[in-house]
Amino acid sequence: MIKVIGVGDNVVDCYIHQNTMYPGGNCVNIAAFSRQLGHQSAYLGVLADDRQADVLRRALTDMGVDFSMCPTMHGETGRCSTNLVEGDRVIGDDNDLGLCKSNPLQITDEMLEYIKGFDVVHSSCYSFIEDQLCKIKSTGVPIVYDFSDGWEEKDFERVCPNIDVAFFSGKKLPDEEIKGYLKKCVDELGCRLAMCTIGKRGAFIYNGHKFFIKPPYNLEGKVTDTMGAGDSFLTGFMTTYFDGQRIFEAMVKGEPQKYTTEADRLDYEESLIEYSMSMGNLIAIRNCFVSGAFGHGEKIN
Repeated sequence: MIKVIGVGDNVVDCYIHQNTMYPGGNCVNIAAFSRQLGHQSAYLGVLADDRQADVLRRALTDMGVDFSMCPTMHGETGRCSTNLVEGDRVIGDDNDLGLCKSNPLQITDEMLEYIKGFDVVHSSCYSFIEDQLCKIKSTGVPIVYDFSDGWEEKDFERVCPNIDVAFFSGKKLPDEEIKGYLKKCVDELGCRLAMCTIGKRGAFIYNGHKFFIKPPYNLEGKVTDTMGAGDSFLTGFMTTYFDGQRIFEAMVKGEPQKYTTEADRLDYEESLIEYSMSMGNLIAIRNCFVSGAFGHGEKIN
């Protein structure tokens, strides 16, 4: 097992048709899903002093996710209203993501010392801490960053030099264009891995040597709710991948050339990526039968 920390955003997803709000946000979801998989996890981000933030606090407490380092500020939690219109889910941003956007987390030296105790950090474009990623990078802890689906090529150029794994959505793009962006993130901008979800086509990954693609599980099956499906796929992948890397490093005791050839190490890496994608698929389809990102809903009024 590894230790995972989500650094950045939090919101509540308000399901108007259910009169229920669910805790969420990219970084909160990653921490919650990691804990569900049995890993130690934490969330670090600005929490508001409103009722919606209390929903987040109760959920994280119930799940055993540490949020003791989170600063509290006066203001509003981000609220994303979700409704069903003729069977389709329509999501709206009620208050411009609340405090996470208006007053993003300011990472202190104390927080950096805390982050050093983790095996992997996750952040996202909704956290608005891009100017501070270099601070986190200085800890030596690998950073996974989610560009979501509103990215532009210039965002990769700005962020990728300070992260280890780039994750983005490109379901409307052709495969060859996606491969070009993946190669740019790794070959030109220095990421260890680049990943792209492509809707019902599955996900692409590039590691600097080859491309991997895997379709989702149970593609034709009926699901309850797809909220957080991408986050759950990413969590399943990244926890499995970094745990596998941890095991490898422990087995070779810091001297991989003593025990393995370069071909052996590449074989391990490729097998680990394939397995990690399968785990991501498994967690994602399981999550599609949970209301909200990870449940823990409370009545809106």
